[in-house]
Amino acid sequence: MSKITITSMEKMGCMLTSFLLLSIVLTSNAQLVKKTYIIQMDKSAMPNTFSNHLEWYSSKVQSVLSKSVESEMDNEDRIIYTYQTAFHGLAAKLSQEEAEKLESSQGVVAIFPETKYELHTTRSPTFLGLETLHHHSTNKIWSKNLVDHDVIVGVLDTGIWPESESFNDTGLREVPSHWKGACETGRGFRKNHCNKKIVGARIFYHGYEAATGKFDDQTDYKSPRDQDGHGTHTAATVAGSPVHGANLQGYAYGTARGMAPGARIAAYKVCWTGGCFSSDILSAVDKAVADGVNVLSISLGGGVSSYYHDSLSVAAFGAMEKGVFVSCSAGNAGPDPASLTNVSPWITTVGASTMDRDFPAYVKLGNGTKITGVSLYKGKNMLQFKKQYPLIYMGSSSTSPDPRSLCLEGTLDPKKVSGKIVICDRGISPRVQKGQVVKNAGGSGMILTNTAANGEELVADCHLIPAVAIGEKEGKELKNYVLTSKKATASLAFLNTRLGIRPSPVVAAFSSRGPNFLTLEILKPDVVAPGVNILAAWSGVIGPSSLPTDNRRVKFNILSGTSMSCPHVSGIAALLKSKHPEWSPAAIKSALMTTAYVHDNTIKPLRDASTAETSTPYDHGAGHINPTRALDPGLVYDIEPKDYFDFLCTQKLTPTQLAVFGKNRTCNHSLASPGDLNYPAISVVFPEKKSISSLTIHRTATNVGPPVSKYHVIVSPFKGAFLKVVPDTLNFTRKYQKLSYKIIFTSKSRPAEPEFGGLVWKDGVHKVRSPIVITYMAPI
Repeated sequence: MSKITITSMEKMGCMLTSFLLLSIVLTSNAQLVKKTYIIQMDKSAMPNTFSNHLEWYSSKVQSVLSKSVESEMDNEDRIIYTYQTAFHGLAAKLSQEEAEKLESSQGVVAIFPETKYELHTTRSPTFLGLETLHHHSTNKIWSKNLVDHDVIVGVLDTGIWPESESFNDTGLREVPSHWKGACETGRGFRKNHCNKKIVGARIFYHGYEAATGKFDDQTDYKSPRDQDGHGTHTAATVAGSPVHGANLQGYAYGTARGMAPGARIAAYKVCWTGGCFSSDILSAVDKAVADGVNVLSISLGGGVSSYYHDSLSVAAFGAMEKGVFVSCSAGNAGPDPASLTNVSPWITTVGASTMDRDFPAYVKLGNGTKITGVSLYKGKNMLQFKKQYPLIYMGSSSTSPDPRSLCLEGTLDPKKVSGKIVICDRGISPRVQKGQVVKNAGGSGMILTNTAANGEELVADCHLIPAVAIGEKEGKELKNYVLTSKKATASLAFLNTRLGIRPSPVVAAFSSRGPNFLTLEILKPDVVAPGVNILAAWSGVIGPSSLPTDNRRVKFNILSGTSMSCPHVSGIAALLKSKHPEWSPAAIKSALMTTAYVHDNTIKPLRDASTAETSTPYDHGAGHINPTRALDPGLVYDIEPKDYFDFLCTQKLTPTQLAVFGKNRTCNHSLASPGDLNYPAISVVFPEKKSISSLTIHRTATNVGPPVSKYHVIVSPFKGAFLKVVPDTLNFTRKYQKLSYKIIFTSKSRPAEPEFGGLVWKDGVHKVRSPIVITYMAPI
């Protein structure tokens, strides 16, 4: 063997030794690195030797701590939260090794690693029929009950801007006696910022601080004050007081009001500059339930994980047990299928749709072609409409993405784009940020074109540069014009606000879609609500584009997302609770779902903005909310906490996993399948076995209408199955009477795709509709 070869092997050996030593060091360090873990405890398991649960929790944590000098110095700071109402346990900073030791300790039910969550109106009250509802003479009882039954909505978000006129408390009675919350103070937020509208305000930042390092009070208010604007917008959408003359730089001018202007708001700040963390969110839910909220509005979400492994799902279960209605956004990952978050059946999952209001703008090309789009631009640097400007597209005719076509930072050459209108493809970076990139490169304006993912859906933005957003089809035509013309030019025009848009509503392309792959038998989303171009109150320290370079300050802003649709449903739920204080969260959800509509204002089936084709229950759930009908639904499908637990028993969870939802509960197997949960939507799955050709599911309807009522059933036909409802008539003789029925599904073929339809109970006044989805698994 040559000397050179021996030397090479020696070097390889040294490298391998170094690598192994480094691996050992890294592994050792990983064991010492402390992260936040949420520890669920069995409250009843506390030994009598402890005087309180905090003392017990501290002892548990102490028992697993590493014995290093470093860990002994900071033991006192390990526990960052304790939970005791909707959830029982604590949040603590632990190493992975310590967490694993604690998980096997007696009294510990489950451990959840810290999870980061993301934040997912002048016209919508009228569009939803609420103006008629509050002013029509036949609805005086509604107005009376709004006074008789105070409802408090807890909003988990980025805080609140208390000076907004939307939070004026003129005309409101004293804070309801059942309210036990607090008004926490801090930088920029004093006790007097709470009033009869903002009845409480709290902050939760220990999880955020543990994950990101020391809190920087200069980048965000360490108080309930809203630096971001998102929380102010959602809170005002839920329960904002009427504000006349509200607008965004002249756009959407009118009277802005929340869905439930008589309801109270409790702001729980859980989201910060670095994100929203599960330990903070869990603490906010726990505290909100103890404070006395009736509704929780949560416009944020993480990924999808098993029911028992999702801390927000577990906390929402606890809130539901206490009678609190929980509304969550579905997510903005559409139009991809199975992109939903917050899919637990005890949560009301809300998708987004458009309204009949738009903000038109158009592009006039040098060849005379006009392309219609949308924009909220209003600034000093308006392009002269009669003047044509050079047009440029930095991409190519190929379908492969080009960073320049996406207008990312540093990709545009000022020499090429200066003084021109730049065409940018939508995607990756925020839409308004692309305009900033164009502006920095010296461009005069921007045309933002949709990609296939967004289709023809148009979302208006308050750009920093003259800009118009257009659909995918028009975008292709525009690019073809630029790439085939040596002197392509264009001009931009902005036409303010237009009402009466048809068709509407339309399911937003960005709205996350079903099916719910955790449980196909639970249809999600539950409903859709206005979530595109929604005007509501805004923070006073950030511009409408949310970009740090935006020095404009506005009192109202227009935003889009399921974050905007969620508070619409939260507010309507508050209205229903004020009218029917005895209704459970499930009854309120049922009223919203069974009265939802599935046809637009052209009397055609709801459409999907991403395809311009008919949408399905995987897109719109039970349909678009209809508050006036939800007030008097006729029948409701009620569900008690034990029913949800019985549903969990059908999910093949271990006793340890089930214990997360009730340590002392046992499965009585009252549900033959998950499809037997008394859900307002009906979804059945024919298994792969050819031998199974018939399925039966059960439902129980509760009469909340006239005492003596007779309902007849109508079921839509299906190609792959026969449906039989037994009985096909429900005869009620008293209010709150419960009657059961069963639906027998008999397959006659197995279509490759799911089939959609509906079941409707009619009594001549009420129409109680449940969407039906039939999924046929390929036979073995």
